[in-house]
Amino acid sequence: MATAEMSDPPPFVRLASDPLRWRLLRELSHGDRRVRELVELVGQPQNLVSYHLRKLRAAELVRARRSSFDGRDTYYHLDLGRCADALAEAGGSLHPALVSNPADAKATGSRLKVLFVCTGNSGRSPMAEALLRHRAGPAVEVASAGSHPKPLHPDAVRVMAERGVVLDHEPSHVDGLRNRRFHWVISLCDRVREVCPEFPGHPRVVHWSLPDPAREIDDAGETYPAFRRLAAELDRRIGFLTAQLKNRYDEVKRT
Repeated sequence: MATAEMSDPPPFVRLASDPLRWRLLRELSHGDRRVRELVELVGQPQNLVSYHLRKLRAAELVRARRSSFDGRDTYYHLDLGRCADALAEAGGSLHPALVSNPADAKATGSRLKVLFVCTGNSGRSPMAEALLRHRAGPAVEVASAGSHPKPLHPDAVRVMAERGVVLDHEPSHVDGLRNRRFHWVISLCDRVREVCPEFPGHPRVVHWSLPDPAREIDDAGETYPAFRRLAAELDRRIGFLTAQLKNRYDEVKRT
């Protein structure tokens, strides 16, 4: 007779136990990637990488999104929230005491410098800047810029206000910051990723493939729902970013 001790491992454990799938999860944990980039990073044939990506997508751990710069490209994104839930479930299935207790992201003492970049610096990047500043407070120095800056979108201001965040930002050109040093440079759209300048000091460069909400017009002719979706996704991603910043700051303090 089957017992609890003889039950199969949880789905996440079975998925992640494959060395190549684990490597793909690790690479995607650093930022959104195209298939050809993953192929190069893991050193495996494209058909094999695509096969394992389909497995991860079927488990809803990885999502795919067409590039807004080149529609022939697809960016893959790791849903860290689902991974956290799956890991908690796996730990709990082994022993109740192993259920994770997420740390408060606001507890970070990071003084690292972060730059968010998108095309217009009118929605995605100033929203990300405001959310990170809201979570981390004065402990992090954060900025945003665009390759073709334009005025703030009113829906960006509106959705941030709903979250208790005042969005008061003067759009700026990324070229005006290219001589500044940052620890992290995060591009938020596929187009700006192709033209983002290099920054001194070898910052960690990360890409988040997020569509422009100003171009996502619903049947009522509104962009507000797209901005709300963007705010929710940015908030999830930045929650995990603050944890990484805290870990990085702790490493710096130890050295």
